[in-house]
Amino acid sequence: MSKLTIISDRALELAEQAGAGLRHAGASLRDAGIGAEHWIKTGAALGAAKAGFNVARGTVRRHPVAVATAAAVVGAGVLAYVLYRKRRQQAQDAPIEGEARRVGSRNNGNATARTRATRTRRTSPTA
Repeated sequence: MSKLTIISDRALELAEQAGAGLRHAGASLRDAGIGAEHWIKTGAALGAAKAGFNVARGTVRRHPVAVATAAAVVGAGVLAYVLYRKRRQQAQDAPIEGEARRVGSRNNGNATARTRATRTRRTSPTA
């Protein structure tokens, strides 16, 4: 066996042991009534955020011009999106342009007759 095989086998065993330990800890704390799954997820998220921050910091140190360019592109995209949303909102709030007309203004059969009937003045019968 080569040293690489021995090291990879050992790393695999350690990963399995760590996973089993986390599962056991989560199960025992869940049985105790403590929200262990929530705490484990939170810890994992914080660990991932810390690792991502370290990678980002190293990238910025190695390639400052590329990072500045990417930041400028992202900023321009955000600005364009904000302007798009603002114009869309203004278009929704703007009055509707066009011409107004009466719907029943044409001679549509009974529509005119009903209009005339309501206009006639009815007088009460006098005694």
